[in-house]
Amino acid sequence: MPELPEVEVVRAGLEPAVRGALITGVEVFDTRSLKRHDAVRGPFDDLLVGRRITAAVRRGKFLWFPLAVPDPVEGAHHPVPDPIEGPHHPVPDPVEGPHHPVPDPVEGAQPTHALVAHLGMSGQVLLRAAGAPDDALLRIRMTLEHPEHGEIQLAFVDQRIFGSMAVDALVDGGDDVPAGYGSDSPLIPTQVSHIARDPLDPSFDERAFFAALARRNTGIKRALLDQTLVSGIGNIYADEALWAARIHFDQPTNALSRPRARTLLTEVRLVLGRALAEGGTSFDAQYVNVNGASGYFSHSLNAYGQHGKACPRCGSPIERVAFMNRSSHFCPRCQRIRASRAVPVRPR
Repeated sequence: MPELPEVEVVRAGLEPAVRGALITGVEVFDTRSLKRHDAVRGPFDDLLVGRRITAAVRRGKFLWFPLAVPDPVEGAHHPVPDPIEGPHHPVPDPVEGPHHPVPDPVEGAQPTHALVAHLGMSGQVLLRAAGAPDDALLRIRMTLEHPEHGEIQLAFVDQRIFGSMAVDALVDGGDDVPAGYGSDSPLIPTQVSHIARDPLDPSFDERAFFAALARRNTGIKRALLDQTLVSGIGNIYADEALWAARIHFDQPTNALSRPRARTLLTEVRLVLGRALAEGGTSFDAQYVNVNGASGYFSHSLNAYGQHGKACPRCGSPIERVAFMNRSSHFCPRCQRIRASRAVPVRPR
């Protein structure tokens, strides 16, 4: 599954192409990719056509694209209402000579809804030139008109169809700081509101994270994979960070000292940062960036996928064991379970 670095690479690639772009067409080729879309809000395509995307935002492994609300005061005879308030009247592209222009996203009302995307196990969001041949396994295609780049296509491709797109309402994140990377807005889609901040987020609360680990009685890798505790970390980067911190994947969280927990958080950030700099991790064609290119961090892995190879630190063979319907990779010599603390470390 794409993790924080891979999703951030996609977000950064999409941002200059979609910010300020008008959605002029939507084609859904497989409704299974709309599993998260609430049809009560209205048809997926009707809620998008005529809307302008104001940003590309990410929290953890979720992406969302706020949709500008057209200003009804700007001389339109048929203003586009909020999706939950009435029927949709598509607004033509200003280039095509419309009578009902959509205002610039900076000048319009605060977005109330967003297009939400989750890549699942194999989802890809690809940028394509107008008229480009269809990608294999194409599930959704959007046609965009960008004020600088002209007409482009946004292709949602998904082999296993675990990913999805949906139009969702934006709600207050509750802390008056940016809800995700890529926007200053504190608003967040309802489908993403339960997702914790990631370790690279400037608003990530270290003290709350350490306190939560001390209260829990579970293995540390299970905690790292819990997206309600800390987001963006999946199997690959959990294994890599635990190896770097010399912590066994099944080390009880409440037996992890504060210094070791701090070391682990530092290693998580370092691993995520290095992976992001190398474009993410690609083992096959299921993860590519918006232009179809692969990431290179797979060449830098020390533990994940290295079973049977010598540990780069001590030379012992890296082992792989079953873990939560997947696998954990670790060095049995460097990463040993330590005894519980005699005195719990209290949050400071």
